[in-house]
Amino acid sequence: MAHTYMLFDFGADEEKAQQARHKLEGWKQAFRLDKKLLVKFDRGEAGDLTPEPTEDAEVPKKAGETKAKPKARTKSSEEANAKNGSVKLVVRLYFSAHEKLSEQQWLDRIPADELFKAADPKIIREGQPEFADVLKQFDSLE
Repeated sequence: MAHTYMLFDFGADEEKAQQARHKLEGWKQAFRLDKKLLVKFDRGEAGDLTPEPTEDAEVPKKAGETKAKPKARTKSSEEANAKNGSVKLVVRLYFSAHEKLSEQQWLDRIPADELFKAADPKIIREGQPEFADVLKQFDSLE
């Protein structure tokens, strides 16, 4: 079975990347592509999207106080996206040798979709020089 990878760079637009993932998951379910289509995100070095508190919350000294604790403020999603840099979607197609037509149809269909066109699609097939690097990258992602 041959692997083919597709790389999509969404820049700092996390929302578009999530929409693209949702569309791929819908196709995966509708066309029963369970293990033939795998999707992973590469958010670069800073892949943590949890918001960080910007100020400490005050803790009451007495246990009997009924005052509510002030909530810590969180950074906006725009600041989190700017901090995290570019969001890349890595898609692996894994079709057997007798499914060449199906593989080619998906290689044509996915990058042609409106969500993926703007993401600078790049297709990497087995045997190309950068294939080993993409394989390591895909395996290292969660």
